[in-house]
Formats: sequence, C-alpha cells, structure tokens
Amino acid sequence: MYIVWLLHSYLYANNMMKFYILLIIGYFSCCFHDKVVSVPSPIPYKSVFNFGDSLSDTGNFLASGAIQFPVIGKLPYGVTFFRKATGRCSDGRLIIDFIAEAYGLPLLPPYLNLSNGQNIKQGVNFAVAGATALDADFFIQRGIGKALWTRDSLNVQLGWFRKLKPSLCTTKQDCDNYFKNSLFMVGEIGGNDYNYAAVFGGNVSQLLNNVPVVVEAITNATRALIEEGAVELVVPGNLPVGCSAVYLTLFRSPNKGDYDENGCLNAFNGFAMYHNEQLQLALRNLRHKYPQARIIYADYYGAAQRFYRAPGHYGFRRTLRACCGGGGPFNFNNSARCGHIGSNACPDPSKYPNWDGIHLTEASYRHIARGLVNGPFSRPPLKSSPFIIP
Repeated sequence: MYIVWLLHSYLYANNMMKFYILLIIGYFSCCFHDKVVSVPSPIPYKSVFNFGDSLSDTGNFLASGAIQFPVIGKLPYGVTFFRKATGRCSDGRLIIDFIAEAYGLPLLPPYLNLSNGQNIKQGVNFAVAGATALDADFFIQRGIGKALWTRDSLNVQLGWFRKLKPSLCTTKQDCDNYFKNSLFMVGEIGGNDYNYAAVFGGNVSQLLNNVPVVVEAITNATRALIEEGAVELVVPGNLPVGCSAVYLTLFRSPNKGDYDENGCLNAFNGFAMYHNEQLQLALRNLRHKYPQARIIYADYYGAAQRFYRAPGHYGFRRTLRACCGGGGPFNFNNSARCGHIGSNACPDPSKYPNWDGIHLTEASYRHIARGLVNGPFSRPPLKSSPFIIP
C-alpha cells in the first residue's frame, strides 16, 4: 500500500508541475500579447516619394546652393530632434518624417544629396523650400521674380523624378509592380505661390485670381505622376495661414472683426479654405478620369485647426506667437528672423504651434501627421500603419 501511495503522490506532483508550467506559459503569452507584436503586420507602403516646399523639404534647398535663407542650415533649426540643422524648416521632424516612420520606412533622403550607389528603393524627397506649384516665369512676368527663394518648382521636381525613375524600375511591368506599393505625396505645394504675391502687397482679392492656375498646376502634376505609374497619391491642402505669425504681423488690423475667436485673420483663413475647396473639386474630377488610382486629399487645414481652437488639449500655450523670432506682438520680425542676429528661440518649442513665424514646430507636425495617418483628415483614409506615431 505504501508503494501504491508513493506512486500516486509522484503522478499527482508530476501532473501538477505540468499544469503550473502550462499556466505560466499561458500567463506570459497573454500578458505580452498586447505589448509586443512578435509578428509585425505587413507594411502597406514599401516606398514614399515626396514633392513640395519647405513644409516637407529635408535638405534639397541647402543642397541646391541657394543662399536666400541660409539660416536653416544652422541651429536653432533642427534643435529638438536631430540636435543639428538638417535643412528642415523647423525645430525637428516634419509631417513627411512622421509618415515615413509610421510605415516603417527610413527618413527620406533629399534628391540633391543622393550619392552614387545609394539605396533609393524606399523613397526619395524632391521637395524644395520656397518652391512653387507654378513655374518661375509666372512670377518673373509679374515683376515679383526677385522674391523667389528657388526656381525648383513642382515641374522641376517632376523632372528630377523622371530622371531618377530608370534607377527604380525599367520595364512597364517592373514599374507597375514597384509603384503599386509606393506612396506619392504631392505637396503641400501652392502656399508659396500665394505667399510671394501677398508679401508684395497682394490682397485677398488678388490672391483669389491665382487659385485656378495654382490648382491646375497641382492637379497636372498629380496626373503626370499617375501616368508615370503612381497608384496611391496624397494631395494636401493649405494650412490656416491666417493663424501664422507672418500673416498676423504683415496684415495686422485694428478692426477686431477681422479676427476669429482664436485670433486668426478671417480673410486669409477664408482664402485658404477656398483654395482647398477648389483643389478638392479638381481631385474629384481627376478620380473620375483615373479610377485605377487612389487619390487622397490630406486636410492639413482641419488637422491644424484643432490645436488653434483647443491649444491646451494638445499641450500648447502660446498659440499664435512664434517660438523663434526677433520680437513684436507675434515674435516675427522680418529684420530679425529666426536664426538671424537679434532673434531668440523659446526654451521649449513643444509648447508652440509656430516655429519661426512661417513654419510650424515638430510638435505641430506630429499632431497633423497623426490626423492624417490615424484619421479623420485623409479622405479616403490612408492604409493602416504598422507603427504608432508617439
């Protein structure tokens, strides 16, 4: 009987040990499932190609040798994330950087800085600070050509893409297979077309006259990329420029009725909305003509308006004042812009939506990128990203 009892005890202990081992394995599997994804979800975009202006330039302007605005090549530009200037017109990352990170891709190299043998299969950035949707001749003919930071317009950037294309794919089938997994960002572009005219004394009525040709230039570029093989394209609208320190400074008004409840200029925000409406109408027509393409409108205006209306919710304190500048009611002084003698940068750019009076901070671009990737400010929505924008 004693032997039988020992045998039962051994079997019971052995089974209990197996049970506890299985229980521990199950516990760790359960607990770690929500925290660590052992098998990452497929990455929907294997490459990104970007066109635009200073909102998404990652170094082309500096690489072009342009000297109109050289301060973006030194601190405090780049101070927040990179700890050095990279040619980005901000204190840190841009919307395009956050989008690349959200889809598990490296930050896009600027086209003009590419080296022989460099891997470009995951994307390239063609955007140039100061670039316009319209060609330089448009502004030269109107006597404001000297205002241009660069002549590398949207058409020039398209030319760069076509020149680079044989390095990406050769045959039509090869290109079709490659580009079906690529995301094309067509802007933001067009803002400078209006900025140059506004700085030279153009009022809202005069700017409205340029909307049809600017929108046509953007849609023509989108069409050209589709015909080159692009399948998924994002076309952003304009930001609420009436909330920018440069417009608030240049067009300051004693009439309280010229401002909305957030302190932004009604007329210029209304103008931005009109441009965006016309762009969306043009994109709608383009979708009918190219049903095989997925043309996404990115609502930069709506995404940015959130933190102008409820700044505290997004961690902002000084909504309309630039972080970096040379004084004045909105800390924008054309004689002492950010980076110039007489200007200073705030100690914490994350508390400011506006960086230098013209461009936004990394914190702002992060919130806008979240609104595009996570919704609801991309229409139709972007494909689900495997990584979260923190």
